[in-house]
Amino acid sequence: MTIPIVAETRYATPFAVLGIRTVPGRVLGLRYLPLNTPEVAATDRLAARLCREVERYLADPEFRFGVPYIFEGTPFQCRVWREIEKLFPLKSVSYGHIARRLQSGARAVGTACGANPVPLIVPCHRVLAAQGLGGFMGGTTTAALQIKRWLLRHEGLLDSAN
Repeated sequence: MTIPIVAETRYATPFAVLGIRTVPGRVLGLRYLPLNTPEVAATDRLAARLCREVERYLADPEFRFGVPYIFEGTPFQCRVWREIEKLFPLKSVSYGHIARRLQSGARAVGTACGANPVPLIVPCHRVLAAQGLGGFMGGTTTAALQIKRWLLRHEGLLDSAN
C-alpha cells in the first residue's frame, strides 16, 4: 500500500533548498535541491514545524530534530540509519566504523547513507570516509560535497580549510 503524500514544501537554507515531503503525521522525505529552486510554502503543520526546526538548527548546530518521520528502505538500510541517529551530540564516524558495528562492508554502509530518506534529520553527512569526506547524496558531485562541507563546518566538525 502506498501512502499518499500530503504536500511538498520547498524551504530555502544557506546550503540548499529543502524539498520536504510529508504524509499525515510524519515526514516521509527530505531532499537537497539546488539553491535556485523556487520555494513553496508549507501547507501542513508538520512541514511548517520542520521548517521552524531547521531554523533552530541553523541558529544552533547542536539542535536535535524532533519531528516524527518514516524510514522507507530495506532492513539493512534501516539498521544503518538507526546507527546514524546515534551521532549526537555532534560527532562524526567513518563508513567503516558503522560497517564493523553492523558486521557489514563500508561500501554497503555508504550506499545506505546515499539512500537516507531524511538527511539532516538523520545526519548522514556526519559519516565520512577513512581518509576524507567520502560521498554524499549517493555520489561525489561537486554540489553534493559542497552541501556536506557546509553542514560539517556549520557543526564544527570540519575546519574551514577543508
